Order: sequence, then structure tokens, then C-alpha cells
Amino acid sequence: MILDYKRKADGLDKAARKEESRRLREVLVGQQQAIREAKLPVIVMLEGWDCAGKGNLINELICEMDPRFFSVKSFERTPESEERYPFLKKFFDVLPANGKFLFMDTGWMEDVVGKYLRREIPKDEYERRVESCNTLERQLRDNGYVLVKLFLHISRGEQLERITALRENRDTQWRVSGDDLWQQQEYNRFLKTYDGFMSATSEYGPWHVLDGESRKKALYDALLAITGTVERAVSAGRYVGKATDREFPLLGHPSQRDADLTATIEPGKYKEELERLQKKLANLHNQIYRKKIPVVICYEGWDAAGKGGNIRRLAYPLDPRGFDVIPIASPTPDELQRHYLWRFWTKLPRSGHVAIFDRTWYGRVMVERIEGFCSEDDWKRAYGEINEFEKELTDWGTVVLKFWIHVDPQTQLERFEARQNTPEKQWKITDEDWRNREKWPQYEEAVEDMLQKTSTEYAPWYIIESVDKKYARIRTLQIVTDALEKAVEENVVRGVRSHRKKESKK
Repeated sequence: MILDYKRKADGLDKAARKEESRRLREVLVGQQQAIREAKLPVIVMLEGWDCAGKGNLINELICEMDPRFFSVKSFERTPESEERYPFLKKFFDVLPANGKFLFMDTGWMEDVVGKYLRREIPKDEYERRVESCNTLERQLRDNGYVLVKLFLHISRGEQLERITALRENRDTQWRVSGDDLWQQQEYNRFLKTYDGFMSATSEYGPWHVLDGESRKKALYDALLAITGTVERAVSAGRYVGKATDREFPLLGHPSQRDADLTATIEPGKYKEELERLQKKLANLHNQIYRKKIPVVICYEGWDAAGKGGNIRRLAYPLDPRGFDVIPIASPTPDELQRHYLWRFWTKLPRSGHVAIFDRTWYGRVMVERIEGFCSEDDWKRAYGEINEFEKELTDWGTVVLKFWIHVDPQTQLERFEARQNTPEKQWKITDEDWRNREKWPQYEEAVEDMLQKTSTEYAPWYIIESVDKKYARIRTLQIVTDALEKAVEENVVRGVRSHRKKESKK
């Protein structure tokens, strides 16, 4: 990669290179229409040394392009101690829609390498994030994204000259930050780490190292890399990935067949337990806010199983400033233009907050599978992608709880009829509910696959028997309070260990 990089002549004189760059610009402009027709989203990620000219290069790349069909995004350097979301969220947030370009002024490479060299994250976390980057790039590829990765390279001497020139001009002094000066001092460490990162993340897309000491050559090489990659992608058509063979720590349970639908609770005990558990939950909510523990609670289940009432009892004791209930319906046209997990990444809670999803990303392997809204490859691949998504959340420290609210067909029918015959509840029953009921066997099979393939040690499924709705509410509250209590305790233990480690270093 960079360590093996040597400046090479391209065989073009200045006039020929200028003419070729002009031609390639025209090609790139034309490719905007080509990717719109092919419905391909394109990400151009430009990494490189401070003061190498990344901003200038992006400006040169986009100057002739139609601004309606591209965006540019740069990321501020946020210390790890101030991050409030999982590592990958900021990159999912900005994913382009089908048929559009996104130009990134630095991306996940700089975020990982910079924090590691600043000692904001330890080596094991650095290595984990490198794998997360590979996972992200594979998921993007498998879901039809075209990724071009560029690295703008300059020598240590060239970087020093540029920093010196900027600092000597009072109108440009502000452009040199403490980070720039620090990177110059630690150039060799950065060089080795950049090289290692690129070597470890080339499986799902090659890195293109550009000669940053010649801006015109860097522009020519960047245009060549982008237009060549896009041309190949348009010719090949939208890529659809297969399911990966990655193994996950699956529990092998639960199963709907093991559910005890006769489970019930005495009316008198219900009121007592509800009050006790809601009071306990309110206290735990204060603690997770103070300790910055994020919580994601997922509700799936049969229509009319009682999700809404269950969610109301769970949300009631929570401070409204610290939680959101997120109802998930059919994806909007804007959501359909992006990676199917995009609309969930963008709604994740910040640290210390709670997000309650009424329906979730599991629609991919249920309704989308059964109704044919995605291909077989898409939904089969989704089990692994969802496990990776939830692993990323739990590695960040998120408590992930997943509930399947379960009833039998007869109970569902009785509730459908009750809704239909009660004027103030008729809005709750739709033709789609009846159509879905006719496909009960197909949904039952899909649910069983979902439970078996995505119930992991870090994000297990819980089947909540809901023929007796009051029993279901108490059971859910018990699981949530137990999980939050455990998370708070583990957070305290980690804090003590971290403090002891710092004290021993002194």
C-alpha cells in the first residue's frame, strides 16, 4: 500500500494530462445520468494526509457535475469521550440515495486511525473497528452500493512545507490545527498505521493511492479511478450479495412451539406488580441516563397480539425527555432508495436514551420475504446483516432487547372481530390485517426462522405469551428491568476496573 508506493510517471505531458482530465470530467458528468438510470448509489471516500489537498481535489472533481445529484460530506474530529452514538452511525446517516454520488472528505479510515493513534481507543477496539469497516463495506457492496476509496499521499517533507507556508501567511494560519502539527511530528506512526489499515480493508474494494504532490496528476488519477469503477459497475448491473458464512453465537432458542399460551396472572397481583415494576423502571431510567447506557427495545408480534398496550405500560414510567417510541410502517420512497437498515441507523438513541421500536428491521425477513418486496438473496442475506447490526450496537454498549408478542390464530380472530364490531376501535383493523391472517402458516415459518437465526447471546429473543395481555405486560417489564439492572451493575464494575487500571499506571 503506502509503504510500497512510489511516484510513477503516467507517460503524459502536461498538455496531454490536462486534455485527458477534461475528457474524464465529461465522462464523470455523463455517468451521473448512467447511475440514475441504473439506480446505483456511488460513494467516493477521499482519505489522506492533513494538508494534502483533499478539499481542493473534491472541488476539482465536482466542479462540472450537476449539484442536484451529488452531495459532499465532511466529518468533524470528535473525541471518543464525546461520542454519543455507535461508531458507524455517522456514516450510515449520510448514505446516498440510488442514482446519486456522495463525496466524503475523510471517512471511517481517519476516524479509526486517528482515535487509535491519539490513544482514545485501545488496540483491541481498533482491531474491532477495522472489522466493522470491512463489514460496512461488504454490506454496502451486497446492497448495490459502488464504493471508490482514494488516499491522497504526500511525503513528510512536502507536508512540512505546506504547513509552514500556511502558518507564515496570517490569512491562512487558521487552517493549520494542532492535529496537523501533531500528525507531522508523528508522521511515521501515521504512515505505518494508515498502511496497515488499508492492507486490512482491501477485500471489498481496492484502495487507490494518489500522488498528492502533483495536484494535476492526483486529479487525473482520481478521475481515472472513479470513472473506471463506475463504468464497470454500470456494465455489470446492480450487485446483489449472497448470505455470508460468518458464524454468530446463536442460542438455538426460543421457539413458538415452546410457548405456554395458557400463562396468566391474577387480576389483583397484576396491579401490584405493574406498580412495583414501573417504579423500578423509572429509577433505572435515571441510572442509565447518568451512566450513558443506550437501550434499544424491539417489538414484533402477530397483529392484535397487544404490542400497543404493552408499549404503553413500558413507556409510562420513563422520563419523556429520555425516550422515543418509533412506529415502523412500510418504507417511504426515500427510504426505499437506500440500504434497508438506513432508516433504523438514523433513529438509534444516543447514549443514555431509550428507543422503543414498534416493528423493526425484522420486516426484511418477514413481510418483505413473504410479500416478495425483496429478492430471496436479499432476505436470506439479511439474517447475517441484522446480527452484525445488533453486534455493532451491543459492542458500543447498547442494551438490545427483542420481544415477539405471541398469540394463537383463534385469539387473533376473536380480537379482529371485536375491533371490527366496536366503532371506536375499527381504525385498528384493516384489509391488510385480514390478508396477512390468511398467510398465517407462511408467517409462522418465517418467524421461526427469524427466532432461530437471530437469537444471539448478545441480542436474544424473548417470546411473550399474550393471550393474557396483562401477563404479557408484566413479563416484559420483568425482562426489561432485569436487563437494565444488570447493565447498570456491569457498568459500575467496568468503571471500577478502569479506575484501578489508571491508578496502577500512576
